[in-house]
Amino acid sequence: MNISVIIPVYNAEKYVSKAVESALQFPEVLEVILIEDQSPDHALMICQELSLKYERIKLFQHPDKGNHGAGTSRNLGIEKSTGDFIAFLDADDYFLPNRFDAERELFKNPETEGVFNAIGTEFLTEKGKEEFLANINDTDLLTVNYPAEGQEVFKGLLGQTPKVFGTFFTLDALTVRKSALEKNSLKFNEELRFHQDSDLIIKLAHHCHLKSGIIDKAVAIRGIHDDNRITKIVKYSPQYNQRQFLFWNSLYQWSVKINIDPDARKHIFLQKKAFELSLKKGFSKTAALFAAVLKDPKILKTKYRFTYTPL
Repeated sequence: MNISVIIPVYNAEKYVSKAVESALQFPEVLEVILIEDQSPDHALMICQELSLKYERIKLFQHPDKGNHGAGTSRNLGIEKSTGDFIAFLDADDYFLPNRFDAERELFKNPETEGVFNAIGTEFLTEKGKEEFLANINDTDLLTVNYPAEGQEVFKGLLGQTPKVFGTFFTLDALTVRKSALEKNSLKFNEELRFHQDSDLIIKLAHHCHLKSGIIDKAVAIRGIHDDNRITKIVKYSPQYNQRQFLFWNSLYQWSVKINIDPDARKHIFLQKKAFELSLKKGFSKTAALFAAVLKDPKILKTKYRFTYTPL
């Protein structure tokens, strides 16, 4: 295996060195690609120092040297990569020594196009811990409930399997063949500033043959700190609902363009519609919700809690 590890870097001067060195421990890692995204701190300087220290590090910025977000940065990293396999790592996270143990075996099967694993959690600041526990509070181990592969992964991520598949696996724990991304024209939706990772993972699970790897223990650690944007948004608040709508709308626009299972498309539509309704207020919201329920009562079983915002 030869793996390109792509790390978007923004406001991560305290953490990026550890992330880089955790990736360099593996002989399979051909290169670590840093995409510096106009950080307001000294992350660029640290990245420059790392690129001089280690031959396997390649440092890039966007052509205009501006800030374009994690999705666009990862797309640039994929474009610049030369490895046969792609792995992702956030600049404030790090790999554990067992990160590619499953991949070494599972990718011997040419049918396997991607492998996903479990990741753990480390609280780097007390404030970050408080915000995480208040707004997210998922399990310390972010994983799925049982081994799966192929279309069962896609259905599981949408909550359409008989058994509850579990939470999303994350990019830190995903390795994919670059050829699978190219063959299916898959890249991050650059219009999404949030949830572009989940958006790609669901699309990847539909188009490619993914297989679970190590799901009972962590292969990487996500760092939770004061500057984690995702932990600052209260669930079912207007900001949360807006971001969820944009995410599900992206999936819906994709689903109508491809040959997707009708039940899956309907599920995606109902999620989109639910969060679209959540953005309405007053009588217009009441009327729209009533009409939507009459059309399909299953909308009441979506991830959006209609009782949050007063009518």
